[in-house]
Parts: sequence; structure tokens; C-alpha cells
Amino acid sequence: MNGASPPTAAPDRMAPETLGAALGPPVLSLHAAGVSLGATTALTEVTLTLHRGERLVLVGSNGAGKTTLLRLLHGVLRPRAAAQRQVHRPQPARGGVVGAMVFQRPFFLRLSVRRNLRLALWLHGVPRAGREAQARLALQRVGLEALAERPAHTLSAGQQQRLALARAWALRPEVLFLDEPTASLDPAAKREVEALIDGIAREGVTLVMSTHNLGQAKRLASRVAHLEGGRLLALEPVDRFFGAAPLPAPTRLFLKGELPWTA
Repeated sequence: MNGASPPTAAPDRMAPETLGAALGPPVLSLHAAGVSLGATTALTEVTLTLHRGERLVLVGSNGAGKTTLLRLLHGVLRPRAAAQRQVHRPQPARGGVVGAMVFQRPFFLRLSVRRNLRLALWLHGVPRAGREAQARLALQRVGLEALAERPAHTLSAGQQQRLALARAWALRPEVLFLDEPTASLDPAAKREVEALIDGIAREGVTLVMSTHNLGQAKRLASRVAHLEGGRLLALEPVDRFFGAAPLPAPTRLFLKGELPWTA
């Protein structure tokens, strides 16, 4: 595995939350949140609460608003009104940052793998004395310790995505945001990265991930959110989303069109 060490008939507007008692404490909330990018409305009246320890997977067609929602939850984008986004846990339980992001195509400086990690830790205020140990642990976590001195830009796509996960994991985030993290990977690398994501979630990290792969959503999600046109149309536990839940017509059509190619 390329050196990896992974661990083993519905209303148009849904109720915001139906599972509060079954979920952990809230981490982040959006209340009728909207995002405008210039003259374009990217998100409209999105209401949801992200709970500690859950795995929320965002699905939808291209341009549906998945990446915008990820960035809004992460705090990179701001909603139209400040009161629309609320952080419930300002002091992360894991002792690190509230959130860290992994992109589909991560960017690294033309430095070694180890120095890219140390730089990220420095930027987030980790004391110099602790950076090397945290970087080493992160590389061990993703199976890249043997490549610590290799230039990061020479790694394969799968190795770079594992390094991106190491960089995020080293920050000890409360929430890990993943924007289509396996979309550009071959099947073997995709399995490695999925296993790492699953293992990180089992450590107690809350996940929010976008994907076009509905099979992946079924494997990794505890809840699934479907977006279209910047609107949140469905938000259900994974077994109900792919099974018994009454879903809006656009969501049913989305599933009917996508499932044969992603199982």
C-alpha cells in the first residue's frame, strides 16, 4: 500500500435537525446562513448543527455549494450576518485548533516533507521545542516517515494527500474538513486515504467531507447532506439517506442518477 499505515413524498424544505438526542454535543451551528460571492448567491438559508464525533458527508452535483459550505463551516468564508455561524466549542477538546482543511489538490512549498510539516506547526503557534516531535508523529501516522527528507513536490498524488492529512492531523483539530480528498487518486491510493480518514475519525475527530462518490459516502458517513443550487435539500443519517428516509424529489433524482456509477 505504498508505505501507508491505515487502521484497520417529501417536503421541499426539511426540518433542520431530527437526531439531536442521538448525536454528541454541538461543535458548530449555521442558522439560515447565506453566502454571496460578488453578485452570485453561493449558499441560501442553510441551517445545520455539526456534532462532536460525527462524520458529515456533503454530496451534490458540481456547483451545488459543497465547497462553499465546507469553507463557511471552517470559517474561511463569512456568512452574510455574523449571527448565522456559531462556534460552540471555542477551546478545542483535543488541545489544538478548532478546524483544519484538506483540499483535493494540496499545495506544498518546495521543501522537504518534514519541513513542510514543521512550517505548518510554526504558523499555528506550536513552540519550536515541540515541532519536530509532532511532525514525526504525524508522518508515522500516515506511513511517510521514511520519506521525511524527500521534497514534498516529488511525492505521488496519493502520498501528497497522505501528507496533507498528516499536516492537518498534526494540528490536533477538533474538526477535519475534507474537500473531495480522493477525487484525483487511483483506486489503491483512494483505499489508503479512506482508511486513514476512517482511522482519524475513530480517534474522536469530527469530519466534514465533500465527495461525488456515493459509495464512499455510504462507507464513511454517519450523516449525509445533499445540496443543490446552494440549498440544503436533505440531511439524514446515512442508513436513512440511502434507505428508508422520505427525500425531496431532487434528492431522489440525484441518487437515481448517480448510484449505478459509484457503488
